[in-house]
Amino acid sequence: MIYFTSDLHFNHDKDFIWGGPRGFSSVEENNYEIIKRYNSIVTNEDDVYILGDLMLDDYDAGIELIKQLKGKIHIILGNHDTNTRIEYYKKLKNIVEITYATIIKYGKFSFFLCHYPTITANYDDGKAVFQHLINLHGHTHAENYFYNENPYMYNVGVDAHNGYPVSIEQIISDIRQKKNELDNIQNLS
Repeated sequence: MIYFTSDLHFNHDKDFIWGGPRGFSSVEENNYEIIKRYNSIVTNEDDVYILGDLMLDDYDAGIELIKQLKGKIHIILGNHDTNTRIEYYKKLKNIVEITYATIIKYGKFSFFLCHYPTITANYDDGKAVFQHLINLHGHTHAENYFYNENPYMYNVGVDAHNGYPVSIEQIISDIRQKKNELDNIQNLS
């Protein structure tokens, strides 16, 4: 299976990160729960794309937390992923790729992966969902799946998915549902 997530923010000791939409009582609880929820659905055979901002502050402690994550991890770098952090990431055995952005294909679907929300398609052009390049992103810490209600800009961040990674199948289902909702609203006008 292929999973996506973003903005784990291990060791980020700011209450707007671990509190806020996550509802944790401390940075330690954030670290523990994110790992627990992640590993409850990901296996070591799964590919996981983490779209940036894995850790902050104590690098050695952050690396120990990332080592606990299952799966073959592809890191798409975010705004907190500094050159020093990248050097630490390169030492991890569960990391298979580190890049700033990439495109992956899944069946008929194409996904542009980056940390930031990026307009890649118009949602009012009448094309089928799979004919669009779909942006998967994090960064916003928003609780909603879609950036500005655009069905082709999907937020994979932990804040939108109750701390869990989201599968590619669920993403496709959510996008189709959102596109149908928008089409129905448009048909009513």
